[in-house]
Amino acid sequence: MSYTFSIIKPDSIKNGHEQSILRRINNAGFSILAKSNRFLTKEEAEEFYGIHKGKPFYEDLIKFMTSGRIVVLAIYSTSKNTVEDFRKLIGETDPKEAAVGTIRSLYGKDVGHNAIHGADSDQNAAKEINFFFPDFKIE
Repeated sequence: MSYTFSIIKPDSIKNGHEQSILRRINNAGFSILAKSNRFLTKEEAEEFYGIHKGKPFYEDLIKFMTSGRIVVLAIYSTSKNTVEDFRKLIGETDPKEAAVGTIRSLYGKDVGHNAIHGADSDQNAAKEINFFFPDFKIE
């Protein structure tokens, strides 16, 4: 069993795609270990996305991620490649380049409003899960 982390972003929530995305995640064989509806504060967003500080898109990212409700998810599967498998499900960061049928191809608008976040490595999945769900202590 291995884990990954995801955020259903404000654009997906505002556009009514939350339940469709959750169904796609479950239908693809992933299980949701923990789910939390959140409104990120500016401080939380700046801490979570601190790795991007100084990049041209950073301020827009913070503004976007604090613009509405998000859903944070700790996800697991029996696969040893949960992070990689989940990233295939969500598709490329740019919805225009995402494979047909992926979450981002279906619900994303552009790189900045791409419907969903997925951890990009096992290490980042653990870090991100622990950020939002500190009781789990995933390593």
